[in-house]
Amino acid sequence: MCLANGWLMPRGRIRDIYEIRKSKIQGRGAFATRRIRPGQKIVEYVGDNISNDEADKRYDEEHMARHHTFLFTLDDDAVIDGNVRRNVARYINHSCDPNCEALIEDDRIWIYALRNIQPGVELAYDYQYERTGDNDDELEKFYVCRCGSPRCRGSIMKPARKRKKKKTKQRR
Repeated sequence: MCLANGWLMPRGRIRDIYEIRKSKIQGRGAFATRRIRPGQKIVEYVGDNISNDEADKRYDEEHMARHHTFLFTLDDDAVIDGNVRRNVARYINHSCDPNCEALIEDDRIWIYALRNIQPGVELAYDYQYERTGDNDDELEKFYVCRCGSPRCRGSIMKPARKRKKKKTKQRR
């Protein structure tokens, strides 16, 4: 890691492809400083590897006025808490029309470009928070989306599954 513009950034060529600055989506965001090609690895999402129980202790959502965590689920047992200084990927905001995606490879989370990203464009991926089915309407309000995309679904949760209509048999 090295210090660049007051931020800890990964060493090597990766660090010069984005910068952290004020975002229209949420707080600060990561913005391309040069063209990023589709499929290009951008940054690793790093942090403390913790259990779901520990994540619940660190972030008591019932007492939050609005959702603001840096948790990323690895699997049923492990979560990455990205609220650590060395994790510049935590500044990549959510969008319902993302230009990046997060992929888990060997218990590591990498952010890749989905399409061409031009200099000055904010990097974003779809957070796709899991639905429980219990109180999804309430959760959608808590996990509100601010991406501003014409495709915005209003929430950072996964899109609701559409129920298939049963075809009725027609008599001839």
